[in-house]
Amino acid sequence: MTRILGIDPGSRITGFGVIDIEGIHVRYVASGCVRTEGETLAARLKTIFEGVGEIVTVHRPQVMAIEQVFMKHNVDSALKLGQARGAAICAGVMQSLPVYEYTPAQIKQAIVGKGNAAKAQVQHMVTALLKLPGAPQADAADALACALCHSHTSQTLQQIDKSLLSSRVRGRRAGRWR
Repeated sequence: MTRILGIDPGSRITGFGVIDIEGIHVRYVASGCVRTEGETLAARLKTIFEGVGEIVTVHRPQVMAIEQVFMKHNVDSALKLGQARGAAICAGVMQSLPVYEYTPAQIKQAIVGKGNAAKAQVQHMVTALLKLPGAPQADAADALACALCHSHTSQTLQQIDKSLLSSRVRGRRAGRWR
């Protein structure tokens, strides 16, 4: 079993989602938001760092998946988001978690099937895939989507590795490779 922590970073609200993966089975563990209220960015970053650290301590994930920053229009917002990501990443790394990063388009593609899906579509698919009784809050749904994206991606890469290994073994048996 692998436990994955997904993070949707934000300087005001950082979403988190925890799922368990066992073979092809996915199980919801927890989700929610770290809400910051500090006046200064430094105080908000401290809250994110401590909040994510506490989530890691409580839920004991083996890996962290986090959404990458994208800049649409506002450079200042992108910089603050990058700093929030950094605080969350540091909280995971301080507890020896490997961290995987995915773009918003990669996450939406993995969950909805198209990279430009709307937030409501992501919420709907997360609810359906995890068999939740109701849609989680938007930031928590995005974090769960990030965790699910990592699950899909890592399972696909494992299958590719097995396939490549298998073809090499068959090739050696047939005398094609030495």
